[in-house]
Amino acid sequence: MEKRKIMIIGAGGIGSYLVPFLDRIGLYDITVFDEDDVETKNLTYQNYSADSVGDKKVNALAEMSDDITPQPFMVLVAQQLEQYDLVICCADNLAVRRLLYREGYGADCENKWLDLRSQGRNAALISYKIDPNLMDTMLSGPEGSFSCQGSEWDGSPEGIDTMHIAIAGAATQWIQKWFNDNDDVVDKMVMNI
Repeated sequence: MEKRKIMIIGAGGIGSYLVPFLDRIGLYDITVFDEDDVETKNLTYQNYSADSVGDKKVNALAEMSDDITPQPFMVLVAQQLEQYDLVICCADNLAVRRLLYREGYGADCENKWLDLRSQGRNAALISYKIDPNLMDTMLSGPEGSFSCQGSEWDGSPEGIDTMHIAIAGAATQWIQKWFNDNDDVVDKMVMNI
């Protein structure tokens, strides 16, 4: 069986868990885009070890497997989305999401996409199958980047939320069902604790 080509944008809180989940399954050729370095502050809630501090996040993930292609760059234009069977956004900003959403919805979607979000005690999975009338709601919010830990996180281990891991797991299941001839998957899912 030919491996499915997946592009993952973002190797932080969600992406650092999603990539190994999908890689372990062995059915996917994974390309990961992220320009960030692993920082000490990431170690408490992202899937990196202290040995990776200072390395590009994508390079640290690629060291885990030969099936991961690291791209230490930002995704800026729609042409970068072509050639993949599925594009998954794990990035922490709306600009990248808007790029994905411009690809379209439902059967008219040019490049199929999945948008994963987490902030504090909440997480969401939004797919290209969503009703386009909900887009204003899905794309509203502050500009810039934000942590999957939420704005109220004080950096302490006691305050760590793990919804980013939960949404990475839910997305792995969605991807498995979607790729394996079961297109009967949800268009969106919201989780909160």
